Amino acid sequence: MLKSSVFAVCLIAAGVLAAPAYAQSVGEKTGVNSTLGITPSTPDFVREAAMSDMFEIQSSQLAEQKADDPQTKSFAQKMVTDHTKTSSEMKSMVQGGKVKGVDLPTDMSSSQKSMLDKLKGLNGKDFSKQYHSDQVSAHKDAVSLFERYGKGGDNPELKDWANKTLPTLQAHLKMAQDLDK
Repeated sequence: MLKSSVFAVCLIAAGVLAAPAYAQSVGEKTGVNSTLGITPSTPDFVREAAMSDMFEIQSSQLAEQKADDPQTKSFAQKMVTDHTKTSSEMKSMVQGGKVKGVDLPTDMSSSQKSMLDKLKGLNGKDFSKQYHSDQVSAHKDAVSLFERYGKGGDNPELKDWANKTLPTLQAHLKMAQDLDK
């Protein structure tokens, strides 16, 4: 009986000690870290920021073609330009060795793919309404991600870049929120 109790305590202790490393990625993926204000790990930050850029670029390229109003098309062009720039800057940092041990993702998350697929099936006002909503949501997530990493990230170059990029993302969020006004 005593051996099984000690074994159970050891298993629980191992789980508790391993949880922070595991929870970081799951927490970032599920949005729990954002809700709690927890700083993302460097790999999580790079992955989430890169996937965010991919979604912004691809959904905005679609909006350049399908949006039904000039304001949305203009916003979409700005998103393609600005997020292509940030994507390139991050790629340079990762491939240039300033961010070690991190690989850039090659594709968006499954939820971002679903959002993009939904946009592909819409046209006119329905497309614009969904695109506007997606942009507000995506930019809220990006602002949270960059704020949290900028405050507590462990890679100085990446932390500095997050802080320099944050005002642009905040401006994007405001612009996205103003699209329906």
